[in-house]
Amino acid sequence: MKPEVVCLMMSSLDGGLHPSQWTASPDGGRKEWTALYQTTHEALRGDAWIVGRVTMAEMAKGKPHPPQSTGSVERPQHFADRKANNYAIALDTSGKLHFTRPDVDGDHIVVILGSEVPDAHLAELAADGISYIVSSSAEIDLRAALDVLKQELGIRKLLLEGGAAINGAFFAAGLIDEFHLLVAPALDGSGGQPVVTFDGGLAGKTQLSLLSAEAIGNGVIALRYKVHA
Repeated sequence: MKPEVVCLMMSSLDGGLHPSQWTASPDGGRKEWTALYQTTHEALRGDAWIVGRVTMAEMAKGKPHPPQSTGSVERPQHFADRKANNYAIALDTSGKLHFTRPDVDGDHIVVILGSEVPDAHLAELAADGISYIVSSSAEIDLRAALDVLKQELGIRKLLLEGGAAINGAFFAAGLIDEFHLLVAPALDGSGGQPVVTFDGGLAGKTQLSLLSAEAIGNGVIALRYKVHA
């Protein structure tokens, strides 16, 4: 049984996901909108949050530093901390992320990898005090990984905060239970990524129903939608 998955995103009115490219507003700016996003993140009371490799790389900033001796490497999983208050989870199929510490702002790091990741990389993660889950296939089996997160770490609610590709992968696998979208009073205009990308479009593949719509300050509207399979 997987955790509940809530996709939390903030976008401009035309769907842009990068505030650095947005127009200004008399109602607020990037600082205020980022604070509202963080407040919403905390209010959702997730046990963990998950992002893709590119997003996590902005926080990891480490260089490769495999241990001199690999020794015995645990597969398919290794948990350095089973009692963390919160978990920061990254999808890293090929093992390209390297870390300087085992947490992100106090949230213990868990990396989900594909089966072809080398033992040396797993040994590096373990030596850094980082948990990991290795998929049974070269491409990550998202549903299986979520089952492990719930069974082994007790994660009941997961906040999906990635880009369009990872959100689309979760959606394609039928793993998103709810969308929580914050819409800022801004325009992007650069043709940036939407909240979700999905091959072939989505017509006839799902239904959404509105749970709530609320103005939460600084011109931002919070929209919550339930996903129906």
